[in-house]
Amino acid sequence: MQNNFYFVGNFSNIHKKPSKKSEVTSQIIYGEKFKILSKNKSWIKIKALFDNYEGFIKNSKYIKKFTPLYKVSVLKAKIFNKPGITSNSWLPLASKLCVLAHNKNYIKIEKNKWIKKKDIKKLNHKDFNFVRVFKKFLNVKYVWGGKTFKGIDCSALLQIFFMYNNSFYPRDTKDQIKYAKIKSKKRKFKKGDIIFWKGHVAVCLNSRQLIHAYGPEKKVIIMPIIETINRIQRTANLEVKKVSRIKY
Repeated sequence: MQNNFYFVGNFSNIHKKPSKKSEVTSQIIYGEKFKILSKNKSWIKIKALFDNYEGFIKNSKYIKKFTPLYKVSVLKAKIFNKPGITSNSWLPLASKLCVLAHNKNYIKIEKNKWIKKKDIKKLNHKDFNFVRVFKKFLNVKYVWGGKTFKGIDCSALLQIFFMYNNSFYPRDTKDQIKYAKIKSKKRKFKKGDIIFWKGHVAVCLNSRQLIHAYGPEKKVIIMPIIETINRIQRTANLEVKKVSRIKY
């Protein structure tokens, strides 16, 4: 069961075990490629090919033939049943899209599913303005295992920037720390610095502020760098483990 498949639900939780009560460890979004490792009637165990992440999703909403040409470039893109006829569904940032038809303002991605052209970019488009990408998620609620507009965690906020730009980056903070090249531990921070703690990560927007999905504040938030370091030390007894840089 090693064939490649593509997820075509809006997005789905990835569980640690084949049960809805099991811990949500990540999510898979529309157009993501994966391998099936095993399956039963209700669940499949998958390996997401972007980051080799393994876990269980419900056994539905995937196909074999899929040739994406575009991707969602906004935090959430409204799905339309027909051009101008809205639905209650959205696709998250970085979703990959096939094109079945198009008109002046929309592309058709499936039967009765259209997306506005203004909400997409070509698949090979890159946006290295990480400040702009991260700020799309401002005030999105903190959700463990999340990586969409409905909720996101700290490591996914960092990973989604690389995912959008078609570059590998690990999913979990513990793996991100190992993967990131070390930088001097001096405390003079600048734009693009990645600050790692055990189980947490934040990115410096400039020499004074950082952005992170912060559990205690229950959302993605911009905070002063030094104040955040002191707060995490005081409340969680955690020191900064590593400082790296965003590179692409």
